Amino acid sequence: MSVKISILVPVYNVEAYLRQCLDSIKIQSFQDYEVLCINDGSSDNSLEIIKYFMERDSRFRLIDKSNSGYGHSMNIGLEQARGDYIGIVESDDYIEPQMFARLYAMAKEHDLDIARGNYYKVTKAKKRKEDLHYVPAGKIMCPLAEPVIFYQAPAIWANLYRAALIRENGIKFLETPGASYQDTSFAFKAYAVCRRFMFLDEPLLNYRLDNPNSSVSSRDKVFAVCAEQAEILAFAQKRDAVYERIKKHLPVLRYACYAWNYGRIDKKFRMKFLRQWGKEIRADYRAGRIDGNITPRKRRKRMWFIAYLPLIYRWRKRPL
Repeated sequence: MSVKISILVPVYNVEAYLRQCLDSIKIQSFQDYEVLCINDGSSDNSLEIIKYFMERDSRFRLIDKSNSGYGHSMNIGLEQARGDYIGIVESDDYIEPQMFARLYAMAKEHDLDIARGNYYKVTKAKKRKEDLHYVPAGKIMCPLAEPVIFYQAPAIWANLYRAALIRENGIKFLETPGASYQDTSFAFKAYAVCRRFMFLDEPLLNYRLDNPNSSVSSRDKVFAVCAEQAEILAFAQKRDAVYERIKKHLPVLRYACYAWNYGRIDKKFRMKFLRQWGKEIRADYRAGRIDGNITPRKRRKRMWFIAYLPLIYRWRKRPL
């Protein structure tokens, strides 16, 4: 039986947050959906919480499997989803009651491939709306023609995706066991093949920042982002129309991703990471992907030092 929306909820040891997450889905004003809870071998009470919701609401479905990682869980969810559109809710987040009603109505009215909403960043102490002023709101756009769309944080859970867009273009998550940040390449690939995108500047989801078990809190997954960036480049290069439109933005997008990663990894790994980063920048120079009209001068200067004098960059007293 088909439904209008399939909501994927990847679950791994989130008993502290899962009930709030699933409750927020259950009380949605939009009703024609299924919820695929993909339990990735949780060792806490997450499975029991999922079963509690299944017993009380037939729209909740369980996919129970041994631990194999986020990417594999999400790909199983994509394969089993029956909805015309696909939404994602991380199991430590929770959504506003009107989220899927708002996104679905926008998607149907404007025949969108991707409908995106804004979100709140939430901690125990505060809640603030994400600043996305640079993304035009209420305008139908093709991301390849409006590259600013690629510059948003991946935030795949803020989007509603046309299921056919994902399936017909073979969009999947990387399944590297134990890796993190696998939303990075998924978001890029979805935008790269999207022809009709619209942004609604209304916070519809609450993104939790203070979950100590979140992958963004890990300091030892040094090169997970590198695998994601390699996937992005390979995906673009296989599609001439995509690569020609976006190739000169790739070094800038990677810089933002790697600069964030560099700041959070353990100091003992930083030199090794810089060498890998420099190798990729040198490849950008050789391929003609670094353009002064797109990459700001100060950033080009930093990239040059990373590529050719990483020791100076590593031990600098002030930002270059």
